[in-house]
Amino acid sequence: MPGDPIDPVLFERDDLRSVLAVRDISALYRALTEAGISQHRIARATGQAQSDVSEIIAGRRVIAYDVLERISGGLGIPREYLGLGYGQGGAYRGVATDADTPEGVHLEMLRRHLIALGGVALTGATVTKLGQLLDELPGPPPVPLPGRLSATHVTQVQDLTRRLDVGDTYCDSQVCSSAAILATRLLSVPGPDPMRQRLLVAVAELHSVAGWAAFDAGLHRCALYHHARTLELGTEAGDPYLQTLALNYSALVTVENGHPDDGLKLRQLAQVKAWDIPQDDHRAVVVGEVGKTALQACALEGSAEAAAMMGDLDTAVGYLMKGRDLWTPTVDDPFGDMDRPAARLELARGRLDAAERFAVASVRRWNGGRQISRTTSGIVLATVHIRAGDSGGLPLAQQTITDASRFRSARVRRQWLLPLADALDTRPGSDAQDLARTARQVAAA
Repeated sequence: MPGDPIDPVLFERDDLRSVLAVRDISALYRALTEAGISQHRIARATGQAQSDVSEIIAGRRVIAYDVLERISGGLGIPREYLGLGYGQGGAYRGVATDADTPEGVHLEMLRRHLIALGGVALTGATVTKLGQLLDELPGPPPVPLPGRLSATHVTQVQDLTRRLDVGDTYCDSQVCSSAAILATRLLSVPGPDPMRQRLLVAVAELHSVAGWAAFDAGLHRCALYHHARTLELGTEAGDPYLQTLALNYSALVTVENGHPDDGLKLRQLAQVKAWDIPQDDHRAVVVGEVGKTALQACALEGSAEAAAMMGDLDTAVGYLMKGRDLWTPTVDDPFGDMDRPAARLELARGRLDAAERFAVASVRRWNGGRQISRTTSGIVLATVHIRAGDSGGLPLAQQTITDASRFRSARVRRQWLLPLADALDTRPGSDAQDLARTARQVAAA
């Protein structure tokens, strides 16, 4: 590998020998950087992108055998320090042997552990001399990567994405995140260029789902990581749809994390990138509308939200008007809604009558549709009525708080209920104060 050799004495340190024994590459790279070896130098030596090195330092696990081999060879680490054997006495590439189990634990011990567990399952207690229970069951060795890409691998990633991208809220963020990271390992497998192109797109789409799942769970850093991976892979694949989607999603996370200035920049980049989406891109067709126009409208709507957060309400109105002129989602569209952001903007401007009209339209738009969307629109409508001092505001607020509590989404509870709680605090009477406390309790759950 290119680059100056690293002093092999470094790998004889007791702390690094311990790290290498458990294949903790994150700790290894951190130790190297603390020793004055730059991320760029590590990347050159191991044949990795510097972004990969940075992600590994941040905690991304390295389990692929071929990557461990490259790290061993590139950095000059003796293979046995990482448990990488040669020939029949060690571990064949991609095949689990005794060398893959932790020190002191052998396959025979694992077999006897299973026999002992079988006895416990039958009798409820350990059966003497039947087997021996291990104090701690070791994890399995990494699943080997295939030798070459095939259409099956692409299809499996696509199927996994569809299974995770369902319902009003996404699957568990840890499941989605782990699935995306594991699927990314396939990108190191050789294969024909058309197959790799399809895989790049499939893995990028899976990262997009993982990013939204993390965002829905309130894990902003994790969400930005996955959307950044979507953007990187979409750029490598030359896919403007995925690039635009990643920019829009990243902007949404950034704004809701309290950085509207950076979110506005990302939205503006998304508006420009959307022009590159081909007219015949099947993913960009939304119930007969041209999807690129819808994505541009969403970017403008997001720009309005960012401008409003920065206090520039006039500019926000301009962005939103442009977005509404570009695209009007139909009632059959499962996602688009330009009325809810208009209601929130009018609420911020103190124009409660206009805010109510938009909020009512948004609630009606979701009747019979996505319940989580109807609930968020209902929260906005309840907030408008509370601000206006309407007598029907408290029952509406109570209903929306109850509805929000049924969802696992941390984002719905925190991002939407807290403004309602603030509005309730301005109303006199114990009923309003009790509801405000309930809303905050649900938001914190």
